[in-house]
Amino acid sequence: MIYQQYLPSPALAKYIRCYWSLESTGVSTAASKDRIFPDGCMELVFHYGDLYKKYHTEDTAGVQPRSFIHGQLTSFMDIEATGRTGIFSVRFHPGGLAPFTAFSLEEVTDIYTSVRNYWGAAGEILEDNILNASTHNERIAILETFLLKKLVGMPSYHPAIEYCVHHIARHHGNVNIDQLAATCNIGRRHLERQFIAGVGLSPKLLARITRFQHVLHLISTGTYRNLTGIAHESGFYDQAHFIRDFRAFTGFNPRQYFSDNWQLARYLSGEI
Repeated sequence: MIYQQYLPSPALAKYIRCYWSLESTGVSTAASKDRIFPDGCMELVFHYGDLYKKYHTEDTAGVQPRSFIHGQLTSFMDIEATGRTGIFSVRFHPGGLAPFTAFSLEEVTDIYTSVRNYWGAAGEILEDNILNASTHNERIAILETFLLKKLVGMPSYHPAIEYCVHHIARHHGNVNIDQLAATCNIGRRHLERQFIAGVGLSPKLLARITRFQHVLHLISTGTYRNLTGIAHESGFYDQAHFIRDFRAFTGFNPRQYFSDNWQLARYLSGEI
């Protein structure tokens, strides 16, 4: 697989973490599942190659649309290529998609919806333009034009959400939600409602996912050589707490993750 990332323009950097592409160098003859982990981000995905299947249970799967928005993940997700991979995607910051839609992002948590359903006729035109583009630079230009037009007249990025998202990221998820709400001068329940609508997750769950992603970063960089050190550095109460969260977001215990090759999962989950 060839994976590449591209930076958004300064006008959209507040909302978009990156654009990315993934291409296979050939067609795999042996189908195998790949697992995606939660990363706190929502994705706008275009399949210009063959489509992927998403597993709803261990044995049942549905074919993804040609283009779609995937909401926040609260746990792992299994997918499978059906042929040649060709994907171009927008990875939004937590809460970054909200200014481009009038919908509550809670409505798409753990599911996907086609771009045509999400943005109607404009989404249909966007899909056709992206799929007919011949280069990724063309795709970026098409997407940026579309998204900048969508920003006009839409509600702005909620300042309390923006502050909390940055605070959670800066502290790798080790935050006190009551203190966050007090800093923003709003009640915790009101903050949670705003967060779920604008991010698709509660602030507590985003903090857990952010801490988990920090764990993956420590593992991938080899910063710590043992699980006890990683658990301590990441702010878990104890190793049992660390293992419980890790299993909830990956379906594995940490030692399984250490021993297996999860390169594709890291690409698609935003770790790299």
